[in-house]
Amino acid sequence: MMYFMIFLVTMFGGLAVVFALLFGPGLAFVIDGKMMFIKLLYSRLFNGVYSPPLLALPFFIVAGEIMNQGGITKNLVKLAQAFLGHRRGGLAQVNIASSMLFAGLSGSAVADTSALGSMLIPAMERNGYTRRFAAAVTAASSVIGPIIPPSGLMILYAFVMNVSVAGLFAAGLVPGIAIGVGLMLLTSYLAKVRSFPVANEPMPWSERGKALWDGIIPMMTPVIMLGGILAGIFTPTEAAAVGAGYALIVALATRQMSFKDIPRVFTSAAISSGVILMLVGAAVSFASIVSFYHTPEKMAKLVLSVSENPYAVFFMVNILLFIVGMFLDAGPAILILGPILGPAMVQVGIHPLHFAVVMCVNVTVGLATPPMGLVLFVAAGLSRESLEKIAIEMIPFLLVEFLVIFLISYFPILTLSIPNWLGYLDVPAAASWILGGVGG
Repeated sequence: MMYFMIFLVTMFGGLAVVFALLFGPGLAFVIDGKMMFIKLLYSRLFNGVYSPPLLALPFFIVAGEIMNQGGITKNLVKLAQAFLGHRRGGLAQVNIASSMLFAGLSGSAVADTSALGSMLIPAMERNGYTRRFAAAVTAASSVIGPIIPPSGLMILYAFVMNVSVAGLFAAGLVPGIAIGVGLMLLTSYLAKVRSFPVANEPMPWSERGKALWDGIIPMMTPVIMLGGILAGIFTPTEAAAVGAGYALIVALATRQMSFKDIPRVFTSAAISSGVILMLVGAAVSFASIVSFYHTPEKMAKLVLSVSENPYAVFFMVNILLFIVGMFLDAGPAILILGPILGPAMVQVGIHPLHFAVVMCVNVTVGLATPPMGLVLFVAAGLSRESLEKIAIEMIPFLLVEFLVIFLISYFPILTLSIPNWLGYLDVPAAASWILGGVGG
C-alpha cells in the first residue's frame, strides 16, 4: 500500500491528481527496486487514453455544451415553470424539476449549478426567497445531473470497472428520480412551514402547450441517446455522437446558436475532454498497479475480517465514500477507489451494478458537502452568500439524499429491477441475496 500512501501525500500536498496518480506508483516501484515495471505505467496511460469506448465522453460533453451555450436551458426552465410555478414555493420546485430535465442533457452537477443557478437564484431572491435557501436548493438538486442517465460519470465507472454502460444507465434511473421527488416533497413541506411565495398565476393550457413544445424538442436528445443504447440500436459511443449531432441541429434550427458559435463550443468541449481523458489514462495506470500489488484481494480480506454481512459491509463503505466525497471530486474518487472497492464488494456478494450505482450516487452527493464540495463553491459564487450559511441551509436536503443512498443500498430491487427487466443483470449465486425475488 506504499504507492497509495505516496499518492495521498502528494495529492493533498498540492500536486494535481493526474500527476499524483502516476507519481505514487512510480516512486513505489523505485523504492521496491522494480524500476523495470515503470514502463507499464506509460503503456497503460496510452491505452487508457486511446480507447474507442471512451470516445463517448467527448461526444457527451459536446452535446452538453451545445445545449447549455445554445440557450436551451431557458426552455427547460419555462417548461418546469409552466406546470409548477403556480404552486406555493413554485420557483423552488421549478429549480428542482429543471435540474431533473437538465440532467439528461448535461450529466454535470457543476454545469447544472452554473446554468440554472445564474437564472434561478436571482429570480428566487426577487420572488421573496433568501439567498441562502435559493443557493442551497440549487446546489442540492444539481447532484441529480450525474445520476440520471446519460451520465459521463457512469461511463467512467463502466470503463474502469468493465461493467455494462447500458446496465448502469438503467440502474441509475430510479435513484436519480427518487432524489428529485424526495427534494420536491421536502420543498413542498418547507413551503407550507415557511410560507414561501407563489411564483405566478396558473398559465393557460395554450401557454403550457407552447412551453411543452419548446422544451420537448431538446429533451429528445437524452431520449434518443438512452433509448438507442437500451434498445441495442447504438453503442454508447454511437449514441453520444447521434445525440451531439441532434443537439447541434436543434440549436441551429431554433436559432439559439449560430454557426459562428460552433468553434467556441467545440473548443470548450475539447478542453474539458482533454482534461478528463488524461485523468482516465492516469487512473488506468493506477488501476493496473492496484491489481499488480493485489490490493483488491487484500481489501476483500480486510473487509471480511471485520464482517461477512453484506449489510454491515455496505454501511462501512458508505461511511468511507461519504468522507471521501467531502474532500475529493466525483470523477477522481470513482477512478481511484473503484478498482479497490469494487472487487472487494463483489467478493462479499454484492452485485457489481448495485455497488456501481451506490458509489456513483455517494460521490456525486459529495459534490454538495463541505468543506470541498465543488457545487457549493459555485452556488456561493453565484449567490454571493457565504459557504457556511449555504451548507447549514442544505442540511435537510442532504438528509433526503442520504435517505435515498440508504434505500438503494439496502433495497437493491430499487436499482436492479430495470436492468434485470432489460436483460443486463447477470446474477452470481453469491449475490442472490440482493435481488429479493427479482431475477431469481
